[in-house]
Amino acid sequence: MTKIRNSRFGRELTSLFFLILLFAAVGLFNPKFISAKNISASFNTSVVYTLVAIGMAFTIFIGEIDVSVGSTLGFVATVVGSMLRDGQNWTLAFIVGIAIGAAIGLFNGWGISVMKIPSLIFTLGTNGILRGLMYIYNNGAWVENLPKEFKDFSSVTLIGDITIYYACVIILMILIHLYLEGTEKGKYFKAVGDNADAATLVGIPVKRTKVTSYLICGILSAVAGIIFCSRIGFVTPSSGAGYEMKAVAACVLGGISLAGGTGTVIGASIGAVIMASISYLLVFMGFSSNFDNAITGIILIAIVVSDSILHKRLLENNRRLRLSARTQDKKDQAGEEKGEGHEE
Repeated sequence: MTKIRNSRFGRELTSLFFLILLFAAVGLFNPKFISAKNISASFNTSVVYTLVAIGMAFTIFIGEIDVSVGSTLGFVATVVGSMLRDGQNWTLAFIVGIAIGAAIGLFNGWGISVMKIPSLIFTLGTNGILRGLMYIYNNGAWVENLPKEFKDFSSVTLIGDITIYYACVIILMILIHLYLEGTEKGKYFKAVGDNADAATLVGIPVKRTKVTSYLICGILSAVAGIIFCSRIGFVTPSSGAGYEMKAVAACVLGGISLAGGTGTVIGASIGAVIMASISYLLVFMGFSSNFDNAITGIILIAIVVSDSILHKRLLENNRRLRLSARTQDKKDQAGEEKGEGHEE
């Protein structure tokens, strides 16, 4: 287990190094990129991806997945955007949006933990339902003409060129990391993903932990949808599509194993910056942003394959260590018996 943890920590550092190397490579290709404003923009554009990735991390920690995060983001953005466009109170609109995200999370958690339906199948169904509701809710029309103050708030900076949105997300990420790594209940999530049966035997509420994971994922996706409205300024029926793929890629790129039980939200946040920066960096390299999805798909396949290979190697190493320990115990036992025989 120690080797696995060390490996995951190394994966996070590798992701950070890859991000720095990526920025340096683009800077060499186009020196105009190397400026505080452009680098800050790379982080600021990742705010929505980071929230979705952190939410996705909770479901991957328990050994599951949620492919409905993109449609949850889009549906909440549609509802909240429509309410704001129609002059509704901001606080009420935000509460409704977060409540929708929480309800979707609870629904997914119920289907997976109580009904025992495979997470990929159930959340894929949820994804289809929500995508259909987006069309029904607004008759397939775009949500536009959002309040200017709401849109302008996305450009408000807190430290240098870092927006208040990204600063708040970083604070949230740190708090979640401290909760997961420093509290007993926070460690339940990875324990369930590592071995659900063993977690049950030691008294960890597996079903409740899984439902909580999806609840958190739904709420964070809803918050991402609200910020998406503010940053983009409009919502289309396809808003949020593809975010689930980028969220999974961000998590695995950040050192979270799809097998569950390992990784950190810090790694997921680093991966989110990388995935969010692709289309932005392509512009500085003279390529069309149309390559974004293709590159994302290539990265996703590459890191999933490498994660699978690494996980198999770690399991094999652990198996060998256990066999070696058992062999040594037998040798020690045989030595003790031989020594007792000489004494007699």
